[in-house]
Amino acid sequence: MSVSQTSDATDLGTPTAPAARPIRWRLLLGFVLPVGGALLWEAAVRSGLAEGRLMPPPSRILQTLAELASSGDLWLHIQATVARVAAGFALGVLAGTLLGALAGASGLARSLLDPTLQGLRAIPSIAWVPLFILWLGIFEASKVALIAVGVAFPVYLGTLGAILSIDRKIIEVGRVFRLSGPALVRRIMLPAVLPHYVIALRSGLGLGWMFVVAAEFMGASEGLGYLLVDGQQLGKPAQIIAAIVVFAVLGKATDAILVALTTPLLRWQDVAVRS
Repeated sequence: MSVSQTSDATDLGTPTAPAARPIRWRLLLGFVLPVGGALLWEAAVRSGLAEGRLMPPPSRILQTLAELASSGDLWLHIQATVARVAAGFALGVLAGTLLGALAGASGLARSLLDPTLQGLRAIPSIAWVPLFILWLGIFEASKVALIAVGVAFPVYLGTLGAILSIDRKIIEVGRVFRLSGPALVRRIMLPAVLPHYVIALRSGLGLGWMFVVAAEFMGASEGLGYLLVDGQQLGKPAQIIAAIVVFAVLGKATDAILVALTTPLLRWQDVAVRS
């Protein structure tokens, strides 16, 4: 074999540059838009092209975050909000999964439950606030319940849709191999449901972070939602935007944790594009 042929064979056998690209470069690429936008806005305010009174520049937002962190208030508010989202997410996932599995497994249950749940799903989050305050008061129970409602509906829809989308042929293959009921669920149905279910969990988590804002408007004295209300009442736009930035960071971080925890469950997938 000639040197050129050996070189060609080696080129064909090695992975392409995009496939071998280190993960850290893809992580850095995700910072391009937010960091680039922040730098552009900072430059626009400093050059006088934009007025930064109602939309403070990033330097002022970072200063506000540093002041809140040094006083200890930021960590107190983050801890309160994360605890509420965690509790509401756990309850919402449990309720949504059970209802979705029940409706997906039984046509009778689906006909009974689905119309009501679809109607309840259309109710805006803020509409639940006065009812939950009346039922549960203004303390933690009402806040966690509101977050759980926001999480439960996407998890229910994802679970139901995943079960209904299972290919009938793979069920028949399992029966041909005489798999028992539990074995059929574990080896056939569960792997078929998991990809859709993980997406439903991520959607539910995102809505949990959205609903916690409405929840913390219900007379909260701590939490990132309280920072939003306090900033609005006292005319502190930097504090409002700082709280929004923290919401974005926490939402992205928890989503990344959820993806990392569920990725080993989906390694069996033979997909065209991997993250």
